[in-house]
Amino acid sequence: MTRKKILGSHVKRLLSGVSDHGKKHLSEVETDLRQTELLLEEAVDKLTSSFMAIHHVVGARQDGINLLLAGGTPSADEIDRMKGMSGEIGQHVNSAITSMQFQDMTSQLIDRTLKRVTGLRAFLGTLGTHGEGVAAEAGSEEIVELLGKVSMALAIQSLELRSVLRKAVNQQHLESGEIELF
Repeated sequence: MTRKKILGSHVKRLLSGVSDHGKKHLSEVETDLRQTELLLEEAVDKLTSSFMAIHHVVGARQDGINLLLAGGTPSADEIDRMKGMSGEIGQHVNSAITSMQFQDMTSQLIDRTLKRVTGLRAFLGTLGTHGEGVAAEAGSEEIVELLGKVSMALAIQSLELRSVLRKAVNQQHLESGEIELF
């Protein structure tokens, strides 16, 4: 093989590796952002539902209070219903609190995304740093050696980045149970 073909082969392998690693990490960033969006949508829907249910129960309780204030006498069914309203409100409040646990998981997803972006920045910085070391008059053997070092450094950085990033996002706060997502 001629020096030119060897050099071309190393450049092709380096650029292909950079492209593959970059695409893979950016795809993970995109996935994390989509999962964050879905979590937030679900949490908002559940919170809205819980607060509307609380509003409904409080309104019904107020109707009973208004009846009493007006001097009326509630029926036995109305009395039983009013007695159960505190428990019903408690259930809806618990549901709202559970919905807020999604904030913890979205924070983890955002943190993971930021780590991945920071890792990609370092990854690209490695290319820039090694690129500055190439002298215009460098021979093909020096360039081949440098490309090998760059490829190795990038492969190590990519593996380190992947090992730092957990795949699962876990609910870590509030005491209502463990939730694992993805």
